[in-house]
Amino acid sequence: MAMNFDQARQNMVENQVRPWEVLDGRVLEVLGRVRREDFVSPDHRQLAFADLCLPIGHGEVMMKPVVEGRVLQALALQPEDHVLEIGTGTGFLTACMANLAGRVTSVDMHADFTAAAGPRLQAAGVSNAELVTGEAVTAWQPQGTFDAVVVTGAVHRIPDRFLGWLKPGGRLLVVRGDSPVQHVMLLTHEGNGRFREESLFETDLPYLAHAEPPRRFVF
Repeated sequence: MAMNFDQARQNMVENQVRPWEVLDGRVLEVLGRVRREDFVSPDHRQLAFADLCLPIGHGEVMMKPVVEGRVLQALALQPEDHVLEIGTGTGFLTACMANLAGRVTSVDMHADFTAAAGPRLQAAGVSNAELVTGEAVTAWQPQGTFDAVVVTGAVHRIPDRFLGWLKPGGRLLVVRGDSPVQHVMLLTHEGNGRFREESLFETDLPYLAHAEPPRRFVF
């Protein structure tokens, strides 16, 4: 029997995402509308709504739906916001944020990720997202600052340059710490170089390139 993707998507929202304390109606509506199955590889299409991290290549993964829901809710995106996404991946979170915010700039170091995400976003009717190929931890530098920055891979420590990309009042959402117990952190720029820091929940994601923990030598 062919899978009913629309029903599976609604089941994901109601049985996975909502029970994980995602109650923002705008976020739930977007997750129920954006076709997640179109942003995974054909081999994983039947698993698009499973409570799993799906491999996407280069040792990276697509976050679980519940994590995506919590991330979108924590960012509290507004229609006028300009968002920077570090790690485009498949483009699914890009599409969701583009439906919640005014503009999204998404950067990924893997050219094949940004090349594949472009047609997916276009097919999803997203016209307010810009895709850039670049390595954000040490090299790529955006023009201007952002209302929100979201990092879709983990970092051992938060690069100072990420904090410098936030407007006053802006939010940075990043996964920080040592695998397998990492913390999803929300940092809010309070002005004058001050940041309010909040730990939201635990997860485990692959590290961004150049943001891994230092190697420990065992004698």
